[in-house]
Amino acid sequence: MKGSLIIIGFFLIGTVFGKFMPEAAEFASGNVSFYALCALMFSVGISIGNDPQTLIKFRSLNPRLAFLPLMTILGTLAGGLVASLLLSHRSLTDCLAISSGFGYYSLSSIFITEYRGAELGTIALLSNIIRELLTLLCAPLLVRWFGNLAPISAGGATTMDTTLPIIVRTSGQEFAIVSIFHGFIVDFSVPFLVTLFCSLS
Repeated sequence: MKGSLIIIGFFLIGTVFGKFMPEAAEFASGNVSFYALCALMFSVGISIGNDPQTLIKFRSLNPRLAFLPLMTILGTLAGGLVASLLLSHRSLTDCLAISSGFGYYSLSSIFITEYRGAELGTIALLSNIIRELLTLLCAPLLVRWFGNLAPISAGGATTMDTTLPIIVRTSGQEFAIVSIFHGFIVDFSVPFLVTLFCSLS
């Protein structure tokens, strides 16, 4: 939990810097975040490659884990359905399109903005960022309450990149490959599902 709070703390500090220090925003608008993510991925790769048992552990995992991405997709869309029932001013397809971002805020918000306008695109952006932040913040609690697969499912499309380090730390290194596989499949589904629901009237 402490590590997640530190991550969120840095996010809030960055928000303040971006608000009140334009020069910091210009500095970060380059490739800084990309290189920081690459450094995180490199570190995770070293830890995985340093353990020769990782692939063996992956082979020994239950084959039913291949259904984890499908369950994540169906569960998220079910959440979008519930949201459409609670938000009477939003259509079912709007809520399903936003849900289909699965945390992939950069791509999904662009698609939704193009098809449905800037307002819904902004909502999609915030929704998916919040999903990622909640995964980073709550990963230890999710593992404690629901098991090692919970933060992987909660992370959606982000489990192959931004949330992978916290998942490895909280769920265990043996779940790293499952997390990458999960993130890849969910990530791959985003452009298809978002455009599908956006194109429906």
